[in-house]
Amino acid sequence: MNVQWSWERAADALPVLLEGFRITLIATVLGFLIAAVLGLVIAIIRHSFPKWISAPVRAVTEFIRLTPLVVQLLFVYYTFSSFSALQIGVVVIGIHYSTYMAEVYRAGIEAVPRGQWEAARALSLPPARTWRAIILPQAIRRVVPALGNYAVSLFKDTPFLFAISVVEMVTAAQQFGARNFQYLEPLTLAGIIFLVASYPTSLLIRRLEKRLAA
Repeated sequence: MNVQWSWERAADALPVLLEGFRITLIATVLGFLIAAVLGLVIAIIRHSFPKWISAPVRAVTEFIRLTPLVVQLLFVYYTFSSFSALQIGVVVIGIHYSTYMAEVYRAGIEAVPRGQWEAARALSLPPARTWRAIILPQAIRRVVPALGNYAVSLFKDTPFLFAISVVEMVTAAQQFGARNFQYLEPLTLAGIIFLVASYPTSLLIRRLEKRLAA
């Protein structure tokens, strides 16, 4: 097997990888949206709802958070076969990461000074308005950098979708390598694309973290 780099093979692999990257990007964006919204709902339930509601939610989130993503993907894929693999992958990865983001939101909510809650009660503000106008703006401002870090982690975990036959970028690279008996170029390009896509995001998160801390 020839292990020398070939620019011709790299050029042939690039369109295949970019199509795989499109799937990776779809899974990342939609999965992050699900995780961000569901994680906030979980955090609010755990903070403010009665124990008979919050305790089961906590148990379920702990179970999801402490079991492997690949196992969850396979379980849902073989249980709900009427949905496409990409749909299942997006939902499962979103739910999985929502359990982590819920902890981030919870930390942000608990960091809001108690005086803000007391002021809202003194003004007789309804709970919905208290959350919307006072608590969440302060809490989310504190946790934006952490949410960004989880977005990058979610992006890097999309190769796990290979387990349910989603042809994301790494799977596309492996398939190209198997067809041509050459893995050097496709896997190297896949790593470079991951770096090019995630590194600017990491820099932006770092800059945002410094600005919010100022």
